[in-house]
Amino acid sequence: MKNPGPNTRAVHGGEIPDPVTGASAPNLVMSTTFAMDEPAGFSISAFEGDIPYVYTRWGNPTTRVLEDKLAALERAEDCVAFASGMAATAAVMLTTLNAGDHLVISDVNYAGTAELARKLLPAYGISCTPVDTTDLATVEAAIRPETRMIWIETPANPILRLTDIAAVSAVARRHGLQVAVDSTFATPIATRPVEHGADFVVHSLTKYIGGHGDALGGAVLGTKERLEPLRTRALVYFGGVLSPFNAWLIARGAATLPIRMRAHEEGAVRIARFLEDHPAVTRVNYPGLESHPQRDLARRQMDNMSGTLSFQVRGDGAALAERMAKELEIVHYAVSLGHHRSLIYWIDTDAMMDSTFRLDDEQLAHYREYAGDGVFRLSVGLEDADDLCGDLARVLG
Repeated sequence: MKNPGPNTRAVHGGEIPDPVTGASAPNLVMSTTFAMDEPAGFSISAFEGDIPYVYTRWGNPTTRVLEDKLAALERAEDCVAFASGMAATAAVMLTTLNAGDHLVISDVNYAGTAELARKLLPAYGISCTPVDTTDLATVEAAIRPETRMIWIETPANPILRLTDIAAVSAVARRHGLQVAVDSTFATPIATRPVEHGADFVVHSLTKYIGGHGDALGGAVLGTKERLEPLRTRALVYFGGVLSPFNAWLIARGAATLPIRMRAHEEGAVRIARFLEDHPAVTRVNYPGLESHPQRDLARRQMDNMSGTLSFQVRGDGAALAERMAKELEIVHYAVSLGHHRSLIYWIDTDAMMDSTFRLDDEQLAHYREYAGDGVFRLSVGLEDADDLCGDLARVLG
């Protein structure tokens, strides 16, 4: 089919019946090594073009099924899977940036990414400037002659702030820069950054795409040319290789991604409205609400508003978090997001500034507009919305 819909791509992308047995479901190939028809080189550098299956660190049939499925969903030319979202992130940064290069990065994003950019990259001679990527003038002003990449995350973790991918990509093109987008919160069901001009799309597969909280994984998508160094250098030499079993689990989860994302969005809209009307809640950050300050951008850029939101409360959020951990019956007080079960976690603003973001006064003021002294990040699962609202209402008081 020339242009299958997202449900069809999710189910059939990367998959064909087994040519020997006719098995309809994809095989799980756990072998670490593969018998060869003839002798070949011992280093990956001895191969040109498509690399045959030699050793699972170089490539594996089950992992390839997942990569092809994700490429179909994202409408990208190619995909490289990694052992975690952070392995994928590090692969992009450490393969495309060299000593002396400069990175412009969102001042609010996933903590692991923020800390990698601020703490580790400078040790390798790579400088970075965190900026509010919603402000194009600020983004452009941060660009230097040695800048090589702009890294954005939309929606941004944990405040659900959005960035206009097409607008930032236009700025990047004027300066000959590459754009990487962490699209974990959105998933390809909501946003396909390649269609908006991005060069790299990064996902933590641990979240929505896997969907069940039982397998770590990450992926980078883009053109074959841009991903070739990630496949032949980052994957092989850094060794952050996705296990075939996790690839099989995540591919199985990805097959139901469009259906799950519709359910996540439906539940999140219902709970966001419930929280917005609750007297204990002072602000809800969710792009599916009319109150979101970037609602127009959300409508233009997102086909699905996803299932994660954050909210501020009156009084002592840390004390409420302690109650939640002990008293919630359905929602799990736990990190992560995008699972079939609902998860909530308190993110203290001062602690995040000390450990991770380290924002200047203006940036901190903007962050506090969304987060105040702290926010609860709530990943809405697939439970009945009435049950989730009741569980939260009982603890909120």
